Amino acid sequence: MARVITAAGSTIGAEAAAAVADLGGNAVDAAIAAVIVSMCTEPGINAPGAGAFVTIWPPDGDPVTIDGYCEMPGRADADRLGTGRREVFMTYGGGMHTNIGYGSVATPGGFAGFELASRSFGACPWREILQPAIHNTRRGFPVPTVSANYLEHSHDAVFGWHPESSKAIHHADGSVISAGEILVLPELANSLELIAEGGAEVFYTGEVGRAITTEVHENGGILSQADMAAYEAIVRRPIRLHLNGWEIATNPPPAVGGAAIAAILMLVTQEGFDGWTAENVSRLVAAQNAVFNYRRTALEPADDLPDAVERLLEAARMGDLQTLLASGSTTHVSAVDSDGLACSITSSAGYGSGVKVSGTGIWLNNSLGELELHPKGFHGLEPGSRLFSNMAPTVARNGRGAVLAVGSAGADRITSAVVETLLNHLILDMDLAAAVGHARVHAETFQGEPTVAYELDLPVEMEGNVRHFPEHSMYFGGVQAAAWSAAEGLAATADPRRSGEVAAGGTA
Repeated sequence: MARVITAAGSTIGAEAAAAVADLGGNAVDAAIAAVIVSMCTEPGINAPGAGAFVTIWPPDGDPVTIDGYCEMPGRADADRLGTGRREVFMTYGGGMHTNIGYGSVATPGGFAGFELASRSFGACPWREILQPAIHNTRRGFPVPTVSANYLEHSHDAVFGWHPESSKAIHHADGSVISAGEILVLPELANSLELIAEGGAEVFYTGEVGRAITTEVHENGGILSQADMAAYEAIVRRPIRLHLNGWEIATNPPPAVGGAAIAAILMLVTQEGFDGWTAENVSRLVAAQNAVFNYRRTALEPADDLPDAVERLLEAARMGDLQTLLASGSTTHVSAVDSDGLACSITSSAGYGSGVKVSGTGIWLNNSLGELELHPKGFHGLEPGSRLFSNMAPTVARNGRGAVLAVGSAGADRITSAVVETLLNHLILDMDLAAAVGHARVHAETFQGEPTVAYELDLPVEMEGNVRHFPEHSMYFGGVQAAAWSAAEGLAATADPRRSGEVAAGGTA
């Protein structure tokens, strides 16, 4: 039985991974157990009705990405397209608008993706993988700090309108739950029991799935039984690139986060990256600006996304910045084991629809309502289309057999967080803790103006708008990284910006 180490976004998520490893699970089993716990015990940050990407690199094969992301519904309700949303404003992230409500709910893909990953690469029975989530939701769990911080901004606007949802996160006097309070979700535990025994099919076409689609449909949403029955997780070939003796595999289209990571890494390292000097920071910001501009103007509206991604990667290989310039909330878990198997999972339910399905305990996503991910407008995609995503679970190997799993939460900051962690670890040879904890920089548009956001004492010397964060901030993502090598064994680190944890399990 292999030893497994996991970096997760919460202590109980990491403990779940270790418990499954102790039962004979490998890195894939551990990562899935941790991310399901996170989906069920981080209210607001994620939800059981989420989507996910799973990138896996077995020691004796090629890497794969399992696409379990959310899909555009509407197969049975073409007459409802464009309806069922509530646009709200909340103060999260400096202030933002999003669409919530029944019409914002996309077809969830997480459980289908996890089951396919478990069946294809896991070593532990499916029911054992779900036991930690069942245990924590039935017994009760402390509300994590990251959830409490988000709910301070969103409890009324996003979750206050729905009776079941509002009751779960508010006290009788109307005040919102706070960090460390014990939250018990027995109905969710019951749903998880059904999924553990009957498989993901229960979530899609069984008792749980029927409850979800009935409530959504009766309240004006477009998610139907036809959409749930048609959903399938898809195995895709990752984007691959070489960097300083390592081969990196990351999320391919129709997601764009992996392509953005690959392009920025190629642009930044062509002239070398020898440290966090003011000159190198400026080059990194220029590369981010170029790639994010291309993402906004060429990838997001593209009718042929794979072709647009290939043009991005070719321009990055050529160092062609000018060509590129011309053109809500997530959870991440990384796990590796002593057999050299690596698994990286990123999951998202958006900012939350506010819907907590009666009788099931299941919160649903607002993946159709995230304004920044829908350039073609609300319900602008064809039913059955996979949604746009910045998520980029990533794995890497070098010629000496070392393996790395890495990824991040953080909306559009996922790209910059993963790029900078890889630069620190693979180029500058920082250990994982230093690589993840290092100050970050992110090129963005803030209040309509090009802006550079940065942390701590990073040497940012440039004209224009800047936003300085004097301390680590969860705004810059939540990287979880795990690694194994024959020389150094297992290592992992959880981002100090979030309340994550590392745990090991299994026996040598």
